[in-house]
Amino acid sequence: MARIAGVDLPRETRVDIGLTRIYGIGRALSQEVLKMANVDGAKRVRELTEEEINRISGVLNKECVVEGDLRREVAMNIKRLMDIGCYRGLRHRRGLPVRGQRTRSNARTRKGPRKTVGAKKKTT
Repeated sequence: MARIAGVDLPRETRVDIGLTRIYGIGRALSQEVLKMANVDGAKRVRELTEEEINRISGVLNKECVVEGDLRREVAMNIKRLMDIGCYRGLRHRRGLPVRGQRTRSNARTRKGPRKTVGAKKKTT
């Protein structure tokens, strides 16, 4: 199992697909990284040599922000928005959609399960 940027890549997958397991790397960026490292993307992860793994790791360290650093950067950006009290920060603070989606009928992913609010029955 190849270990790149602190992530174990599955042995049976192609290298270009396996790199997408790393947080912050999608299909396009993985192909770009492989081109810079001069590694064939159609190879399986198990077929990579130590030298190829080192070249891929070197390109990732030099060119891309991935894994822990990227997560920290995203969290700091959200924290900054919440601290300055802008509209997006308030939406993050309240756990509501940030990018203008409707909330009357949808937004269950952000709002969580429904909490029923109803009138109590009058007892006489």
